[in-house]
Amino acid sequence: MRLTSEQVLALAPDASSAAAGKKQANPRVWRNLGQNEHAAWGECQGSAVYQVRVELETFTVKCTCPSHKFPCKHGLGLLLLAADGKTVPAAEPPEWVASWLAKRAATESAKREKVAESAKAADDAPTKEQLKRIEKRENLVAHGLDALDLWLSDLMRNGLAGLEGQPVTFWERQAAQMVDSQAQGIAGRIRSMAEIPGSVPDWPAKLLGQLGRLALLSHSYRRGDALDPALREDVRQLTGWTLKEDEVTARGETVTDDWLLLGQHIEDEERGKAQRTWLLGVQSLRPALILQFSFMNQPLKEMLAPGIRQHGDLSFWPGAAPLRAHFSARSADTAPISALPGHESIEVFLGSAAALLARQPWHERFLCSLRNVTPIYDITRDRWHIRDSTGAALPLRSGGHWRLLAISGGAPVDFAGEWDGETLLPLGALAANEYYLLGQGA
Repeated sequence: MRLTSEQVLALAPDASSAAAGKKQANPRVWRNLGQNEHAAWGECQGSAVYQVRVELETFTVKCTCPSHKFPCKHGLGLLLLAADGKTVPAAEPPEWVASWLAKRAATESAKREKVAESAKAADDAPTKEQLKRIEKRENLVAHGLDALDLWLSDLMRNGLAGLEGQPVTFWERQAAQMVDSQAQGIAGRIRSMAEIPGSVPDWPAKLLGQLGRLALLSHSYRRGDALDPALREDVRQLTGWTLKEDEVTARGETVTDDWLLLGQHIEDEERGKAQRTWLLGVQSLRPALILQFSFMNQPLKEMLAPGIRQHGDLSFWPGAAPLRAHFSARSADTAPISALPGHESIEVFLGSAAALLARQPWHERFLCSLRNVTPIYDITRDRWHIRDSTGAALPLRSGGHWRLLAISGGAPVDFAGEWDGETLLPLGALAANEYYLLGQGA
């Protein structure tokens, strides 16, 4: 395993788990340590002896301790020991590890069979019962969109000035109506608008833009039959029609590449959290976003270690300009990021973002990978920017970015960030062939 300690700690669910994991990275509390090409394992002495095992393809941790955090401190400790390259010897797995790996292999085989079944089902005509359910939901969505159009018309007729004094319930009522109409995607957009009034001096223009995109989505849904099939997929997904991962693998494009996991960001959502992990293909130069949700403190489905290069298959959600993807397969052979492909100027990057928007106008975030840019701090305005060799600059999201400046030493670096159309959220930077995580992954 070729993870660094920094990358292991980035897997921790919180800071306290990371600190506890460091304490467990002590060989004296472990026995029967071992690893092979698929897994690492060991027995940790705590208040009891815990059996700990980690699958190296997916960094999935299984421990017999009673912790509700994933990965637990024992799993993190084992990964930290494996990361140093000396403490965990090569060995044949004991029965309790071999049986666990066999069970996971059987689950993966069943998953592939399910994907094949989904591909076959996609070619089959829907049954009468399926058509009935689809028709019922289409009617619900149509009634919801009628109510949405009326609500949008009222907003435009009354003007936006009074919205700054409206409570959150003003937006929540309309969002709840869209949930009742089974258009959860639109409900989420309405909830996000509640934060805009009064947030910045030009909030009316910002809100008007979001309302316009919402109206465009509503009208596009009604004209779905006239849309390009790929764009129609986007419109339906954005409205609230979802695909399961096996359906994505069966219907979407799968790209095999060496993937750079450039960084992660976690945001609080209603009743849970959303994690965004950005990737870039080394050969394909394809950007990808793995979006995962955790509700009621449940663990995320996939463990993703930012800052590594990992070979695998990414299956993309079908659409006109696909970004969201998930790993349908990946290798245990990982390596640190030592090179970062990217755009040579900010102008070229913005052109690529504009091209994506031309194909799918509801994209809200983009992977920004730039070469030879310099972090700049404007002390008079207390603002940070990234400046390229032409002198063009993009603002960084508010906050201190001294770590980025220290990494660069005032010289140009290769940079990865998330662009939301207004500011860049730093994900990582490459200096002297070493990739440094920034933000939450640091």
